[in-house]
Amino acid sequence: MAKVRILLVFLWFPFSLIAQEVKVDGYFLADSAKLGERVGYVLKATYPAERQLIFPDSTFDFSPFVLLEKQTFLSSTQDSVTSDSTIYYLSNFELDSVAYLTLPVFELSRYDSITHFPLEASIAVKWTIDSIPEELMFQENNVYQPIPKKWDWVLIGIVSSVILILIRGGYWLFGARIRRFLFERNEKRRWKKFEKRWKDSTASLESNPSMEAADELLGIWKGYMESITSLPIREWTSSELGEKLDDIKIFSSLRTIELIIYAGAKSEIKNSSEYLLQIAKEKYEQKLKNIKHDRATV
Repeated sequence: MAKVRILLVFLWFPFSLIAQEVKVDGYFLADSAKLGERVGYVLKATYPAERQLIFPDSTFDFSPFVLLEKQTFLSSTQDSVTSDSTIYYLSNFELDSVAYLTLPVFELSRYDSITHFPLEASIAVKWTIDSIPEELMFQENNVYQPIPKKWDWVLIGIVSSVILILIRGGYWLFGARIRRFLFERNEKRRWKKFEKRWKDSTASLESNPSMEAADELLGIWKGYMESITSLPIREWTSSELGEKLDDIKIFSSLRTIELIIYAGAKSEIKNSSEYLLQIAKEKYEQKLKNIKHDRATV
C-alpha cells in the first residue's frame, strides 16, 4: 500500500510542476497582409496567480512592425491559474515577402526578471494591389483646411530695420520743417477758435450788457494775447497793457469794457471790440510770418 502511495506522489509531482509553469503564446489574426495594412497580433500568457507578469508597452521595439494600437483585457483567475491576453495592432513596411515577430512576456521576481518568449509567428506580405477602375471616383470636399503660417522673423527684422532707418533719416532731414508746419497749423486752429468765441461773446455783451459778459470778453482776449505773445497779459492792468504794447488805444478800448464791470455803465463797445480783435489778428499774423520765415531758413 505504501508503494502505491509513493508511486502516486511521483506521478502527481510532474503534473503539478507543469501546472505552475508560465505558458506564452503569440500569433497573428491573419495569414497575410498588404504592405502597411493594419493587422492584429495576439499575445497570451497563462501562469500561477502568485506570479507577476508584464506585457510589452508602447516603449518596446516592435521592429520590423510599427505599433498602431494596443488592446488589453481583464485577467481571469481559476484554480490559482491566471490568464492574460493583449492584442497589438501593427503595420509592416518592410519589403520582405514574410515578416516575423515574437513578443516577450516579463516575469518580475524579487531581485531580477525572467523573459518568456512564445514561438515565432509569421505573416505573408502581399505585393498585389486591388485593380484600379477605369474611371476614378473622387470624393467632393470643398472645406478648406487652414494652413499654419510661420513668421519669417529674419525678413521681419530686416524690414523693421529699413523702416526705422527711413524714419530716422526723414526726421533728421525734415523734422524741423514738420514741427514748424504742425505749429503753424495749430496756430491757425487756435485763431479760428478764438475768433468764433470773441464774436459770440461780443454779440452777447451787445445784446445784454452785464458784468459777467464783459468779464468773459476781457478774459478771452487776454488769454489769447498771452498765449500768442508769451507776455503776462493777464497780470497787467489796462494802463500797463497800453504802455507795454505801445498803443494807447488798447487802454481806451479795454477801459470801455471795464466800465460795464466796475461802474455798471452801458456804453458802445462795438468800436472797442473791433479794435481789440484787430490787435489780436495783427499779433497772430506776425507770428505766422515768423514761423514761415523760420521754415524758409531751414
